[in-house]
Amino acid sequence: MEVTKVLHMNGGIGETSYAKNSLLQGSIEEEKVDSFNIPAYNPSPEEVIYIVDKEGSFIINVLETLEIHRNSSSDEKYSMVQSFRCVAEPLLDRHFGHGELNMDQVFHIYNEIFVSDCKAKEKIMFVNVTVSLAKKNATS
Repeated sequence: MEVTKVLHMNGGIGETSYAKNSLLQGSIEEEKVDSFNIPAYNPSPEEVIYIVDKEGSFIINVLETLEIHRNSSSDEKYSMVQSFRCVAEPLLDRHFGHGELNMDQVFHIYNEIFVSDCKAKEKIMFVNVTVSLAKKNATS
């Protein structure tokens, strides 16, 4: 997979930040934009196994991956943006203050960025890692 452009939700740091590429600049305090972060990380299955083994308190009962393939149609992209909205809207609301942002406008702009960023891609794929852990028995 070739990555052509990456925009980060990283608290407004750098030219490739969604916050810095937003049409909402000026409508909210820059400090609040700079301090906003969505702490998301998508580890590979190998990373999950490594961390669980390194930590040592658990065993992995089940580790599965699920590839989610989406096409690049506008409807699919809109659906992905709405899925992200379910996660991000409460975080934005809490961080910037209830009612301070017009969420419809925010996600309309996010949709425009997402659609333009994905125009060159015919297919979009996400990988979900699901893991079931069990606490190791204490041995004496």
